[in-house]
Amino acid sequence: MPAPSSCRPLSPLLFSWLLLLLANNAAAQNQPTTAPIQPHAEDTWTIHADTIDPANYYGVTVANGMIGLVSSTEPFKAKDVVLQGAFDLYGRGRVSNILKTFNFVNLNLDIDDRRIESFKQVSHLRQTLDMRHACLTTTFDFQDKATVSYTWYSLRQLPFTCLVDVTITAHKDIDITPATVMEAPDMLRDVENYNNEIDRPHVRISLLTSTAKSPTGKLLMAASNSFIFDEPHPHEPAVIHEIWDNNMHLLKFKKHVPAGTIYHFAVAGTSLTSAHNDDPLNEAERLTLFATLQGTKDLIKAHEQAWAELWKSDILIDGDAQTQREIREMLYHLYSFAREGTGYSLSPMGLSGLGYNGHTFWDTEIWMYPALLLLQPKIAASLMDYRYNRLPAAIRNAKEHGYKGAMYPWESAASGNEETPVWALSGPFEHHITADVGIAAWNYYCVTHDKTWLKEKGWPILQATADFWASRVERNGPGHYDIRNVVAADEWAENVDNNAYTNAAARANLADATEAAKVLGLTPDPDWTEVRNNIPILHFADGVTKEHAAYHGESIKQADVNLLAYPLHEVTTPAAIRKDLEYYEPRVGEGPAMTQAIFSILYERLGQPDKALTILKQGYTPNLRPPFGVIAETATGTNPYFATGAGGVLQALLDGFGGLEITPNGVIQLPTRLPAGWHSLRITGIGPERKDYFVK
Repeated sequence: MPAPSSCRPLSPLLFSWLLLLLANNAAAQNQPTTAPIQPHAEDTWTIHADTIDPANYYGVTVANGMIGLVSSTEPFKAKDVVLQGAFDLYGRGRVSNILKTFNFVNLNLDIDDRRIESFKQVSHLRQTLDMRHACLTTTFDFQDKATVSYTWYSLRQLPFTCLVDVTITAHKDIDITPATVMEAPDMLRDVENYNNEIDRPHVRISLLTSTAKSPTGKLLMAASNSFIFDEPHPHEPAVIHEIWDNNMHLLKFKKHVPAGTIYHFAVAGTSLTSAHNDDPLNEAERLTLFATLQGTKDLIKAHEQAWAELWKSDILIDGDAQTQREIREMLYHLYSFAREGTGYSLSPMGLSGLGYNGHTFWDTEIWMYPALLLLQPKIAASLMDYRYNRLPAAIRNAKEHGYKGAMYPWESAASGNEETPVWALSGPFEHHITADVGIAAWNYYCVTHDKTWLKEKGWPILQATADFWASRVERNGPGHYDIRNVVAADEWAENVDNNAYTNAAARANLADATEAAKVLGLTPDPDWTEVRNNIPILHFADGVTKEHAAYHGESIKQADVNLLAYPLHEVTTPAAIRKDLEYYEPRVGEGPAMTQAIFSILYERLGQPDKALTILKQGYTPNLRPPFGVIAETATGTNPYFATGAGGVLQALLDGFGGLEITPNGVIQLPTRLPAGWHSLRITGIGPERKDYFVK
């Protein structure tokens, strides 16, 4: 929808609410958990944590779409190592959880026989996230003897392999004993440890390897690592293997480093499971050997080249370095949490930890997927593969509930079965997820115009999800094909009738399936149009869209009605969009960090760019946590990284300020205006044609 030529002034109610929001957010920004980031104002590619407080520290993730390394303040230690696609039953809710894998990047370092084990033992500890090259460097001083620096890479070109690149600068003569440590998390069982020596005339490699079973024994998990030395064989240091206990063993070497010299080594490591490969033990060692023999320089070069390809699709703001950096960090994390060709989806927390059990929700299709679809269609295809591959499970789920077609689970993990804990009513009742998946499938075709994909994968999803809604509605006469007893998109509204978002999403799903049939030269089921035209969207007497049949103005958790304007385009006139905005904006509680992104898109499309930026920043700035500005789910939350919120903000840049719109004819650009202080906005590498779009 083009921006209107004129805009109404703010209502007194909305003006008062904005003043309250500003006051509340100012207070929130004074909380110790809010991130005061970036002393280096003009550098938008790096985030410098020059002052680190262990009591108020939220780690940043280095990931390649398969393995996530989460930083900590302890030298050489990762807080978590998270492996995509590895799920088993343990812990919360009697459902599958994503598994931590072996902490195969941890190191020990002894200098003059003193172990560096704690933040308190070092000085000037600082960390730098380089988003352009997707790496994290930690640097510290040990007494007056040495400066130590190490950089983590979750190698983009090698999905199961990471690299730790270490440099020690000696200020005095020192003796060092580095050790690479393999440690099994407590949740794993039946740990087996191995030391495999590869000794050839031209090369000698020691492999530190472990396997374990997942909590129920369902998966075999494996990890292996090895030192990479600069010294040519046979002059590299002798490596010693030590077993400390059943869950931990290590490789170490000793080296004398004279004052004024620099010593460099690296560790390459691999982790995977029987969910990824039928022979994880041997494959982990093979992949580690492969990386070790490539060498540090070539590994980093290939990693940087892979990220350079990703960054050809970017969002560039001229005139606002702080917002540019924040947006780039959000994009960095989305790129880090997903990869093409895997058939895996996204969790709300990505690979930053075990939050939400690593499950897949509507957070993917409605919040994170749209930005990736525009910027990285091949990654988006992988996310859709996840749903296509689990279509049989969704069909089975529909049958179990007495419906036709496919009923996707609210929480999904490896199997595609429902993984929502029983105490959460969203499992059996938050049905809009089925429409969300169907809408995402149609949007993939709209962006790519890949008719082969539509026929083979998109159409089966669209047909089955449309059939679900045709069987789900209660046919109570014209205009009353009601959808009763659902959990709304506003999840504080449980077991309600005719929820605005659910009904509108079902209508969109039915319409999209009809259009897909026509594209493929098929005859769409005429009942889909009949059902769509009779699903009601309720309104109050003054025309405001009613969230559900029993709604009477109470506070809401997150966007619901306002999603009818974007992305569903059910509400289209500026007057109706504005009326719904003014009604629901003051009613949003401290929900997740993406609702304000929808408000921002709508205000931008109503011709109010300054207000759009203000409301967008109010929605995520209080959620940023020190020292890297990682985003938490809520203003008082402590669970970064909340990739769902990042996805919403990125949509505000792409589809709000950037004016991009997905249509059956492809991606178009609506006229927009930029907020004060922004000189231009450039969006690069959009869609399969990698087009650039510009707003000035």
